[in-house]
Amino acid sequence: MFYIKTANAKVYFKAVKKNITLIEAAGGLVMNTKGQYLFIYRNDKWDLPKGKIEKDEKVKEAAVREVEEECGIKVSELGEKICKTYHVYVNRGEVVLKKTHWFAMKSKGKDKLKPQKEEGITDVRWFEHHHIEPIIENTFPSIMDVLHEQKLVTNKVMPLSE
Repeated sequence: MFYIKTANAKVYFKAVKKNITLIEAAGGLVMNTKGQYLFIYRNDKWDLPKGKIEKDEKVKEAAVREVEEECGIKVSELGEKICKTYHVYVNRGEVVLKKTHWFAMKSKGKDKLKPQKEEGITDVRWFEHHHIEPIIENTFPSIMDVLHEQKLVTNKVMPLSE
């Protein structure tokens, strides 16, 4: 992780977005009837289900579709937009900026969780609100932003890696 100090963050961010590929994605923080939250394990990190918005697809539709595909569940209710996050990664030598729209969601059913292995997801699990330490200790800063917005964590600062 690195930080850039600038006099005007909005102007700088606008300039950066012009010069790199922007991918829009959508996903969700899903809660079940027991008050547990759904997380996926991908690329050796805990994450929330999300994925690219397809051409001519609405953001909310993409969020629900991605959650259902990646976890094998049925979303019973799409709630309010939580926030949007940005993160940068390199794909085939190209710098990509991913803008993700996050939504609160609910799932009622007793669906058997099924990780979408072709997307690199190796585990899908429900976590109690007060037992998400494994997530906090091994996730991405953008996921911490979502959890902070939903008041599941009070501190957005990531633990330092050893």
